Amino acid sequence: MLSFTYLLALMSIGSLAGAQEDCPVTGGSVIAHTGDPADVDAVNMYVTGNTSEVGVLYLTDVFGIQLAENKLLADSFGRAGYLTVAPDMFNGTPAPGDINGQPDFDVVKFLADHSPEVTDPIIATAIDFLRTELGVKKVVATGYCFGGRYTFRVLAEGKGVDVGFAAHPSLLEDAEISAITGPASIAAADADDMTPPERRSAIEALLLETGHPYSLALYGGTQHGFGVRANISDPKQKFGKEEAFFQAIRWFDAWA
Repeated sequence: MLSFTYLLALMSIGSLAGAQEDCPVTGGSVIAHTGDPADVDAVNMYVTGNTSEVGVLYLTDVFGIQLAENKLLADSFGRAGYLTVAPDMFNGTPAPGDINGQPDFDVVKFLADHSPEVTDPIIATAIDFLRTELGVKKVVATGYCFGGRYTFRVLAEGKGVDVGFAAHPSLLEDAEISAITGPASIAAADADDMTPPERRSAIEALLLETGHPYSLALYGGTQHGFGVRANISDPKQKFGKEEAFFQAIRWFDAWA
């Protein structure tokens, strides 16, 4: 049986159709907040956009769907014509938004509590929801920081994702890159201490070895997290955030 919140989500999707046709695609920082949550198999999801044959699986950073910037960016994909679903990968307890001001926050424990063994099944539920309940024919994934790693994990054989995009992925392992079975694109920050230049070069080499279409764009004047949480008062960061969004859209339009 469909949950009440899911029915609300579908009603919202239908009501947005006309408005989306008239709205240009713009950066996530200037998109109005729309959409409703859905609760499927105990996984809360943010659903936004209009009915489409290609669905976007939006995989957040550690701040989760509770962060306004994540919802706004998901709305941007909806306005670009993609039905978009963002699962709550942290079951309502994401990292605090002011993480740098929380000296007692245990990052190591947080990551251990949200390991692939815990996170993969949550994402699998969202993929199944997109395909079986929402009826999309293809699923593309867009991931940021923490979620960027999972873009690659779900682009592997049998995971149900056809095309992937990741902005400044963190904790990404070589084997996860080598295992992809479809096109992958990365937006990288030139001042990302989690992905220094030598690591970027290694990632690019691994992408080349897969034999699948790939791209890696480097954005000057940006730092880790710019794809979602850029300081838009800084023109370099604002450009980087918006251009990374356009990069994802062009990638999905080309390969999905």
